[in-house]
Amino acid sequence: MIYLEWFTFPDSEKEFDFFLKQKRTCYDSYYPFQILSSHHFRRIDFAPVTILYGGNGSGKTTAINVIAEKLNLERDSVFNKSSFFGDYLDFCDYDTQIPVPKGSRIITSDDVFDYMLNIRSMNEGIDRKKEELFEDYLDVKYSHFRMNSLDDYEQLKRVNKARSKTQSRFVRSELMDNIREYSNGESAFLYFSEKITENALFLLDEPENSLSPVKQQELVQFLENAVRFFGCQFVISTHSPFLLSMKGARIYDLDEDPVDVKKWTQLENVRAYYQFFKEHEDEFTAW
Repeated sequence: MIYLEWFTFPDSEKEFDFFLKQKRTCYDSYYPFQILSSHHFRRIDFAPVTILYGGNGSGKTTAINVIAEKLNLERDSVFNKSSFFGDYLDFCDYDTQIPVPKGSRIITSDDVFDYMLNIRSMNEGIDRKKEELFEDYLDVKYSHFRMNSLDDYEQLKRVNKARSKTQSRFVRSELMDNIREYSNGESAFLYFSEKITENALFLLDEPENSLSPVKQQELVQFLENAVRFFGCQFVISTHSPFLLSMKGARIYDLDEDPVDVKKWTQLENVRAYYQFFKEHEDEFTAW
């Protein structure tokens, strides 16, 4: 499915005209101006899966955030805009085949990281509560409790529960299930599976962060199914070879000047991985 059809950024001439009109001279940076134009990145024509590839400083994250802000997409983490971000957005334009659906959003590394921190914080609270319940179990089980009125009924139930259960079963029954038993990668994957819904546009900024190679391949399968069966469109910034290999993806190489569309097997970093494993091929086949 294609919701967002194309998006344009200002070229260097428009940026220069803007700078000439500025009377504010106390700024060292006009970000996001001069980032994408430095590689003559003028226009994106979108496919169901569109990938922005490039090294650090290439502008792929800038492009993702510009598109998200221009389309007013939902996001979880606060995005700190520069003083000139709004001016830059005024120079951008886009077209859609149909209106961008409600529920479309951008998912950044900060979103995933905050989610993992929230889970960790919840688990720490659960652990503290667990220790309190271990102590409470002993107090309740061996207390000389006597019910004097209906107000004591709830305490009576706790005493009977403690006397009929082992310590571990008592604590488990009093406590919500511990959600810890997720690694960071599993928590990150869970976040994507919760936030990515049917029939919407999603912008993903380096989703491979915190994911192992195995989890990255699971994410690729999940995203491909979301496109094929559930009407999703994705715009992804990444340098992960696993994500770059997504079926039918249109890949913009932001390391090129001008920016060019390439096959994933033509990209420099992917070729470096390929060459490395070719040089060590004998060590894999010697098993």
